[in-house]
Amino acid sequence: MPLLIKYLNKMDIIGIDVHKTHKPEIPEMGGWGILLGLVTSLTIAIFLFPKYTVPFISFLCVIIIAGVIGIYDDLRRLNPLAKPILLLFAVIPLIIFEVVVPRPLLPIIGQTRLTLVYWIVLPLAIAIPANAVNMLDVFNGSMAASCIIATFALLICGILMDSMIAIILCIILIGSLLAFFQFNKYPAKIFSGDVGSLTTGAAVGAIAIIGRLEIAVIIALMPHIMNAFYFISSSGGLKEGRTLKRPTQVFPDGKMGISPHEDAPLTLTRLLLARGPLSETDIVKHLCILGVVSAILAIISILLIPKVI
Repeated sequence: MPLLIKYLNKMDIIGIDVHKTHKPEIPEMGGWGILLGLVTSLTIAIFLFPKYTVPFISFLCVIIIAGVIGIYDDLRRLNPLAKPILLLFAVIPLIIFEVVVPRPLLPIIGQTRLTLVYWIVLPLAIAIPANAVNMLDVFNGSMAASCIIATFALLICGILMDSMIAIILCIILIGSLLAFFQFNKYPAKIFSGDVGSLTTGAAVGAIAIIGRLEIAVIIALMPHIMNAFYFISSSGGLKEGRTLKRPTQVFPDGKMGISPHEDAPLTLTRLLLARGPLSETDIVKHLCILGVVSAILAIISILLIPKVI
């Protein structure tokens, strides 16, 4: 990460931290570190656990596709509709390598047989988490911290379900995010860019399919999904965030409050600020608390799944 920060500064790949009063310039595309960390760890895991080579390679293909889309968006700016559409194709490796089991496990009900419906909604399994995580990557450490919490919950779920594949993939993702978080937490020394958030969201979605943790992922990512739903519904569809009014404003003391613009999109952050201004670190703490609640509910959902005989 220090080498990446130095390189991005040298290449003038920087962004403005708009949630600071002095608007510092911060290197972007730090998600390269997350992507490289995942690729390196997965390569090692393939040699350590050869019997899981096929699911590992399929996972690797998914995050590379999402990462490439993120890189292009960071450098060229994709159309707001193009990004989610392209991410639909990231699920293809999971289908090609035949790691998809169209029988999701649900609380109380147990194993279901949704052969037709499952295949119809399958492309959304990568696109929705990737875009939802991307939309919550707005504050120092918010994306990394919230996804560490969600993935840790999935790790516990993997242990409860005795899914070694899910356990290994969760540990790899948590490790990459923890390393990145050290440089992205307040005050951030680097931003993830779309390459980081899309890669992370796609990785969580891939874990859901490969590890058969679909319901747990939906619940663990509920803060991200809620935030995305609020944003899309209030802004009238998928639109480039840079073209809309900011949902928050920064006061001279550094705290943030609700935007004075009535046409600004509704977000989870705006709901958190409804009771009054908060500092950036407090906002991230509140988001993490919501993440912990969702994580606990995700674990409970797995405990309620009857054992498959």
